[in-house]
Amino acid sequence: MAIEGPLRELGIHDVFQLLDLSRKTGTLAVTSELRDNEGTVHFQDGKVVAAAIKSNPHRLGDLLMRSGRVTAAQVAAASAEQAARSDGRRLGEILLDMGAISQKELERQVRLQIEAVIFELLSWREGLFRFEEGPMQGIPMVQIGTEALLMEGARRIDEWSRISDRVPSLLAVPRLTALQDGLQAPMLDLLPSEWEVLTMIDGALDLRAIASSLARTEFDTAKVVYGLVSTGVVELVVPQDVAERVAVRATTPPVGARAVADVATPVVAPPAVPSPAPRAAPASRAPAGAPMPDGADELERGFQFVLRGDFDSAVVAWATWLQAHPKDDMTERVRGALEAAARLRALVEARYPARAGEGFMQ
Repeated sequence: MAIEGPLRELGIHDVFQLLDLSRKTGTLAVTSELRDNEGTVHFQDGKVVAAAIKSNPHRLGDLLMRSGRVTAAQVAAASAEQAARSDGRRLGEILLDMGAISQKELERQVRLQIEAVIFELLSWREGLFRFEEGPMQGIPMVQIGTEALLMEGARRIDEWSRISDRVPSLLAVPRLTALQDGLQAPMLDLLPSEWEVLTMIDGALDLRAIASSLARTEFDTAKVVYGLVSTGVVELVVPQDVAERVAVRATTPPVGARAVADVATPVVAPPAVPSPAPRAAPASRAPAGAPMPDGADELERGFQFVLRGDFDSAVVAWATWLQAHPKDDMTERVRGALEAAARLRALVEARYPARAGEGFMQ
């Protein structure tokens, strides 16, 4: 069964949490026409095991060479062997067999490769997602907990918002600032990685193209350019059509895990609060075989699953309800419940790691 929909109704963070909490195995595809980009993330039992993105594939060979772990000749030899073989072995595995890299370093670089893709996808606020369940091919080299990725992704998104005043779009084109008469060029004290970005600035390449050419993340490239703009060394030229889209995006916040306010809604005084109605007696735990109430929507189904002790089904039901009700009075509370469920499961698994593969709270 496929899970799909627009990211403006069910944010990318919510999608990741849903797949994590329901322990899904399969492939998530995310596409964005606005960015002319698409990414894929592979999950196994709710954990991320592989990821790729079209705009900046973050090829493992490039990452290994940039980190100084292998030489260009070693990557070329491994690539030639990979092309000559028909067993589907990955480049990293061949480099490992050649003795060019250790198992520990290979796993570290694969993890960095996956994280770079995920952090880019987590910044997307529009587009479509589709998840198809299915078994993974081969044994994953790493398994990364989704909650840790989301926490780091949230931190980076906060940093993106901080630099967006000077770097409004990855389609902006950086160019060197012209010196005014009588002024000297400022002295630069840059790191090697910052010099790399500076040497790529030619007044024609946009930030996304520079990141792709350097095999670096868009986030890291934007941070370097932000520093260069702040010191007056570089200025950004934003194409007119891009500037218009940025302006629209700034005045229309997405409906996501942390942004549900509608800026077009006028501020009005709250209505008088009526006297609370008498509360019904607390519901007792429903027996596992009890029928679901007729006509129950996904919100109510989620509550009924909780009463039965079936938290996995409750998470799926509530996530489905959120997709169709992004601005309901209950939306924020349901989101909070899903986040609490994620923390609770992490606590249980830390206490009983041997049961990590079983259903949540069964």
